[in-house]
Order: sequence, then structure tokens, then C-alpha cells
Amino acid sequence: MIELSEELKMVREQTRRFVDREAIPREMELEEADAVPPDIVAKLRELGYFGIKTPEKYGGLGLGLVGYCVVQREFGRTHPAINLIISGNNSIGAMGILNDGTEEQKQKYLPRLAKGELIAALALTEPDAGSDAAAISTHAEKKGDRWIINGMKHFITRGNIADIYTVMAVTDKEKRARGGITAFIVEKDAPGLVVGNLQRSMGSDTVGQAEIFFEDCEIPEENVIGEVGRGFRVVMKVLEDGRIGQGARALGAAERLLELSTDWAKQRMQFGKPISERQAIQWMLVDMARDIYATECMVFDAATLKDAGERIPRKASIVKLFASEMAFRAADSALQIHGGTGYMKESPVEFFFRELRLLRIIEGTNEIQRLVISREILKE
Repeated sequence: MIELSEELKMVREQTRRFVDREAIPREMELEEADAVPPDIVAKLRELGYFGIKTPEKYGGLGLGLVGYCVVQREFGRTHPAINLIISGNNSIGAMGILNDGTEEQKQKYLPRLAKGELIAALALTEPDAGSDAAAISTHAEKKGDRWIINGMKHFITRGNIADIYTVMAVTDKEKRARGGITAFIVEKDAPGLVVGNLQRSMGSDTVGQAEIFFEDCEIPEENVIGEVGRGFRVVMKVLEDGRIGQGARALGAAERLLELSTDWAKQRMQFGKPISERQAIQWMLVDMARDIYATECMVFDAATLKDAGERIPRKASIVKLFASEMAFRAADSALQIHGGTGYMKESPVEFFFRELRLLRIIEGTNEIQRLVISREILKE
């Protein structure tokens, strides 16, 4: 584990206090209301959590990926809606602008994103293009000084509340991922953009997923992110960060599950003894602690390398693969330790079990992570 700077230690402690005092006590409220209370969102804005990675010159905290992982880890200990509401502005929704946008785009959008005045989302996934992102059919055509986008996206997290979208569209059907996909900034009030149905999931849906339709949607040519045709590279760089961030989220969730399981095992009596004295329970706790330590090392090693400017697709995919599977194992063990109590809706173990299953799918399924890792190994 890396040694955190004094600044990051302060951020960690501030975030832990927020989670312990304001988020955990209201988990069931979030779960039942299917919405993040406005006062919590206001507090997230006040504390700067929408601009963790955004440089100070654009109004953010400038804490880099390591700082983002510190925060994600702490927020991972509570209801996932907290992480999801800020992650678009710190990761896949907005970081394409930071990484590859023009200075004009950065000046226009990043300060408002960092303050939480705008919410960002990535519009990539389509009904026939999930893991195979290069198969998207949404397309854009240049007409004069405008781009016209047509197509449909779905499962877009924050799609119903986003103010701006990073939209991936085909601009050359022959080249596709090899120079024929372009990234665009599309604002919510762009002519021809329509938010469709909210898509219900097995999760809490506190932060929703929505369909997005583009019907002759017009945007100015200055809204292209990076070079025309280079959008696939834009999104892959963003996903690299996102996968490491998801590892930090999984890490925090597993730590909370270990805490809950340890406390429960000490107090739950069976056959005249606390179940913590049973070897079967002890070994579950040991396996959870072992995996947490391994994940901590992976997450912060990868984040440090990325902050140093390295491209690390292999390590980012390893982090996402290992951490997402680790966290679900932890949730499964926690549920087993809690027994029937853990299966009930009033238990946080129940929603962790549901929510953590998603981590093996989002930002590239774990099968895709294995494909990325194998290709990187074989390239060497």
C-alpha cells in the first residue's frame, strides 16, 4: 500500500466521517426512495466530490486517480448511489473532455462539472453493442458546420439526470474502431435528443439507467472530443481509469461487509456459543481479509502508475476483474454468515449482494477484461 500524502489522509478522514455520519444511517432511506436526497447531493457539491480528479485550474480538487480511489473506497462502504452520482463527473462521463478535449471545451464544461452544477454521462452502450463496443450503430454525419447524430443508446447510467453526454457515434462505417468512431459532447437540450424509458434493474435504481434517442440531433463541430475518427481511443483511456475506480469501490464494499460480518459473528449465538468461534466462520472472515489486502495493493499500485502518466490497460483490467469478483465473494460470504437476517431487505448485506453483482458487467464485462489481459500478455 502506498503512503498517502497528508492532503489525501485528510480527504480520506473527511470522507469516512461523511459516510459514517450521513450516508450509512440513511441507507434504507435511499433504498426505499429510489433517489439520492437533495441535501446529500448538496453536501457532495459543497465538499468538492464532483471534481476530485479535475485540476484546480478548472475548479476541481486536482487529486488525481489516487485521490479518486481514496474517495471511491470510502464511498464504497455505503449505498452505491453515492458513488454513482459523482462518478460520471470524475470518470467515464466527463474525463474524455479532460484527457482529449480542446482548451475551449475544458473552460466551458469542467468548472461546472467540478462544482456539480452539471451531471455527466457516457452514452456508449446500445442494444446490439455491449461488450462489442465497436459494433455501435449510432452514426453521425457532417453537414456544413454541424454534425447530425442518429441512433439509440440504452443502459445509460445517469441518463435521465445528465446535463451533458459523451456520445460515441460511427463517422466512417468502413473503419469503425480503427478510425471511424468519434466522441461528441451533446448537451441535454440539443435539438433531437430525447430521453426515453427508465430501465428498471435488480439493483436499487436510486441512480437510474435510461434510453437515449438521437433523432437528427444537431451539434456544432466544436463539440467533437479529440480528432474525428479517434473516439475509440478517447473512450478506452477513460475506461482504463474507470476500471481502477471500480476496483476501489469494490474494495470499500468488501471492507464494510467484513466489518458487518465480524460484528455479527461475535454477537450471534448458536449452540451456546458465538458463531465466531466456529472454524467455518473464521475461515470465511480470513478469506475476505486476504482478498481485501490483495485488492488494496492492486488498486493503489495501478492508480499511482496511471497518475504518473503510464498507459496500463493490462493492470487496469486485472484490477477490475479481481476486485469485482472478490467483492461478490465477500457479499456471498457475508450473506452466509448472517443467514436469514442477511437475506432480509432491512439488512445492508442484502443490497450489497444485489449491487455488487453489477460490477462484473459494467465498464467491460469480466470476460472482456480477460480478453484484454490475454492480448496484453501475448503482445509481450
